[in-house]
Amino acid sequence: MTNRQHLVDVAGLIDELGRADPPTVLDVRWTLTGGGRASYDAGHLPGAVFLDLDADLAGPPGSRGRHPLPDPENLQVALCRSGVRAGHPVVVYDAGGAPPTGAAARAWWILRWAGLADVRVLDGGYAAWIEAACPTTRAEPTPVPGDVTVKTGSLPVVDAVGAAGVAAHGVLLDARVPARFRGETEPVDPVAGHIPGARNQPAAETVDAAGRLQPPDVLRRQFAHLGVNEDQPVAAYCGSGVTAAQTVLALTIAGFEPALYVGSWSQWITDQSRPVATGEEP
Repeated sequence: MTNRQHLVDVAGLIDELGRADPPTVLDVRWTLTGGGRASYDAGHLPGAVFLDLDADLAGPPGSRGRHPLPDPENLQVALCRSGVRAGHPVVVYDAGGAPPTGAAARAWWILRWAGLADVRVLDGGYAAWIEAACPTTRAEPTPVPGDVTVKTGSLPVVDAVGAAGVAAHGVLLDARVPARFRGETEPVDPVAGHIPGARNQPAAETVDAAGRLQPPDVLRRQFAHLGVNEDQPVAAYCGSGVTAAQTVLALTIAGFEPALYVGSWSQWITDQSRPVATGEEP
């Protein structure tokens, strides 16, 4: 898949849901303070199954960061419980709007990392679905158990050493808001600042005012301005590898092949010997 084929808009999803064998739809709404399940219970797309980002799409927090890679066996159980089938398309969505939470992009990335080829993000998320006056429900479906087999490693990942290498010899993008990048504030992690050599590209800049991903040519210009090109490695990180997945999605839409530093800043700072930068410059 290239460019916007990793996305589906509301009209396209409505068409696919009307077919005899529609895609599996996963609701992955999430915030830093929780509430995803409550949002799902209050209303969701017909047939959508809730997948918990913290419990299903990440491992337990600790030395690997706040949202490390999930255990493959646990991920497979969660996906099969949600009705994910081998070779069958999957559509993921989050709350939508701007700035993006990155939850749908994180689900898109994790599922593709786990070996699923046909995974798309609903462009604009639940907000776009509501804006289009599409039907919602509070009824929770009971999907037929899926048969997907998780085979990890299908997408590139970097660890702390790899992230430092990309910062030195390529382009490492920090997807957090500028104040956190500069180290002026840090509402979540115990240390403020950024990885030396990283360049700030807030994930909010990847979407328009409605929360829909910017066109590929717009994204490409944004990334080119930061020095991204096909001749050197590019990777993204954030606080815990969720919002950065939004940047990885945008880079992919723009035609690049990015890596994700899943541990991100929350893992970087677990080793006090790793350097910390502050201020505007990389």
